[in-house]
Amino acid sequence: MNNKSLPELSKAEYDILRVIWKSGKQTVREVHDQLQDTYGWAYTTTKTMMDRMTQKGLLNREEFHGIFLYRALISRPAGLARLVQFFADRVLETDAAQVVSMFAHTQALTPDEIKELEDLLKEDNKK
Repeated sequence: MNNKSLPELSKAEYDILRVIWKSGKQTVREVHDQLQDTYGWAYTTTKTMMDRMTQKGLLNREEFHGIFLYRALISRPAGLARLVQFFADRVLETDAAQVVSMFAHTQALTPDEIKELEDLLKEDNKK
């Protein structure tokens, strides 16, 4: 995936990625179980979403002893960048840099992830 363009992500896709970022690799069942209370999806819906995300280049799917394991192909900052941009523009009506500075005061992202997020947003704003 080209780092110069921020990925288009729905909230559901971001939530799937968030589950996978926490552990590195997950099965559809593991992701489904963690999102069941939030979305109330059928298992097949979760599987369809994850397969579409694989086609979009957001996830990688590999077989391991007859089970498919999914891992994220984009970093957490790359996933967050689109949401931060939207939040800054439409909700706060402010600069994305101010939203990024909020992350610097939390433990939500590492310093390296904050730097990557800043760089992605700067690149996207140059367009």
